[in-house]
Order: sequence, then structure tokens, then C-alpha cells
Amino acid sequence: MDKSSSVVEEIRVIYKPTKIGNKPIVTSIDAYEILRYYFDPNTIALQESFVVIFLNNQNFVKGIHRLFVGGIASTIVDIRLIFSIALKSATTSILVSHNHPSGTLKPSQQDLALTKRIREGCQIFEINLVDHLILSPYGNFYSMADEGDLYSMAGPNT
Repeated sequence: MDKSSSVVEEIRVIYKPTKIGNKPIVTSIDAYEILRYYFDPNTIALQESFVVIFLNNQNFVKGIHRLFVGGIASTIVDIRLIFSIALKSATTSILVSHNHPSGTLKPSQQDLALTKRIREGCQIFEINLVDHLILSPYGNFYSMADEGDLYSMAGPNT
């Protein structure tokens, strides 16, 4: 067997701590105030993006990553990529978000189903799902935690 064929390349996440905000995320408004800078004002009304905030055990931001950019009415989200970053960075909590270019704040059935899948993954890995925010191009947002959608999903840790 050729020695080079048995080598598996490592995927690395580099963590260089920088302070993103000087306070923990306690409310949905705290999260929105950070997230609004990660959605391009020139494209927020054009196409969906999916952004994840990775938090430490005190809910201070460890990092923010725009994982997916989609089309006008949807984006494909591969939850394996969310958890690969969360696990590699020893994240204890995550907050997920996406925008609705139409400005509609009500979560779709697909939004709710995705959130449920993310929540189930969080339960397996003992990661806290803090919230799922939907941002509009008009400066407002919807918090699934505030509206009870996050907690109405069946399963432990409700």
C-alpha cells in the first residue's frame, strides 16, 4: 500500500479570540444588534443568507460565520457544517439566523422544520440552541425563542 494513500487531511478551524461586543447575548435584541452587521444591506432584500453565532458558556460571542447564501426565497442549510464548526471550536451554545428578503417575519414550515432538526442535533451534542432569528430588510426581526416557537418543539431540554 502506498503510504500517501493512507493519509487523511485534517480540516482545521482556527480560533484567534477577538472581542465581538463586550457583553453576553442575553436577549434577542442583543443578538439582533450584532447580527444586523452580518447581513449585507445591499443584498438583504435580494437573497437569503444563513448566519450562525457561536457562543461560549457565558454567552459571549466566540465567532460568527455566514455559512450559506441562497436564492430569493430559500437557502439550503447543511446542519453538519454548523455542528462541525461548533464541535471543533468547543462551542457550548449557538444562535442561528437567516433573513427573509420579502420582509415577512413569520417563520415558514421549512424554517420551523430546520430549527427542529438543529435543536435535535444540539441535544445530541449537548449544545444549547439559544434562538433562531429571522431578519427583514426593513430593520425588524422575529425571535423564535421570544415567540415560543423554539420551546414548543417536542423533545428534551424544553
